[in-house]
Amino acid sequence: MNFKPTGTLIAVVFLSVFTATLHAQTGGRGAYSFADAPVSARIAALGGLAIPVDDGDISLGLFNPALISEKSHNQLSLSYVDFFSDINYGSVQYGRSFERLGNFSAGLQYYNYGTFDYADEGGQRDGQFSAADYVFVLGWGRQLDSNFSIGANAKFLGSAYESYSSFGLAVDVAGTYKTKSGWLFALTARNIGRELKSYQASDAYTMPFSMQFGVSKRLDHVPFRIIMMYDRIEKWDLTFESTLNSNGTDPITGEIKEQKGAEKFADQLMRHIVVGGEFYIGKNLVLRGSYNYGRRKEMIIPDKLGTVGFSWGMGVRISRFNINYSRSAYHVIGSPNYLTISTNLSGFKR
Repeated sequence: MNFKPTGTLIAVVFLSVFTATLHAQTGGRGAYSFADAPVSARIAALGGLAIPVDDGDISLGLFNPALISEKSHNQLSLSYVDFFSDINYGSVQYGRSFERLGNFSAGLQYYNYGTFDYADEGGQRDGQFSAADYVFVLGWGRQLDSNFSIGANAKFLGSAYESYSSFGLAVDVAGTYKTKSGWLFALTARNIGRELKSYQASDAYTMPFSMQFGVSKRLDHVPFRIIMMYDRIEKWDLTFESTLNSNGTDPITGEIKEQKGAEKFADQLMRHIVVGGEFYIGKNLVLRGSYNYGRRKEMIIPDKLGTVGFSWGMGVRISRFNINYSRSAYHVIGSPNYLTISTNLSGFKR
């Protein structure tokens, strides 16, 4: 009997849902969109972008390499994400500093989509295959002076779906500026590169390039850090056509409302904005939260709004370990769970 890898179609469906969850309906992002999936629980809780916080957390360097610093030396971080539909992914990172060369980090991200059945046209099954993505990241960061820092990530990305495979190369570049009053500004350009091998010779895809600008400040007299991000600098209009009506209807005519003028401008602007913050309770506990307007507009079901677009999390320090947990509401069907555990190995030396 001739069995065909029709399960590959199922894998494509799962991966399409995964990509749509990451970037919703904006489209045109190219291959390897999984590289933009937040793995760090802290990043997920604060909106899923390259947040500008320079406290030595090595997991932040995945999205903003300018934050790789001497504070990350000998730091180890492990992350795990319980995503939708039995999709799981995680990462491991390690940091090392060298006096003349700068500060480095190495990391591996792995995305596991599970196993799928081979089946023929009649539905008879024979055997299974797997689908997975992976990213190897080598990052570098350097403090130029008391105000400026720069950094870059070199990334090798790969996919393996049944007998189909693809891989590519990309880089992230970033810079930060910190004022004397404590304001931190960051500019990042992510996923600059190309696909080197496609699933099929006739296909060629671009990387999901994006630019982000962020600013943060830990308040002087309140134990709170405010964070604001502007996502997708390279593209202004992030709206899209949808069969769902997210703008509502006119209560008199019953017609679908169309945005115009200032309302349309405000909607387009807010689709770029993510706001969040951290509230510090003592030295060993922090609460986090954020709101992503663009994600909410892209993923809500009009009559079931829920908490789509909101993310929250917490971090606790126990002995030598920092444990961070978060949840992000992508859709009303559920919220992924993020867990990150990090420690500085130098603390175990006697």
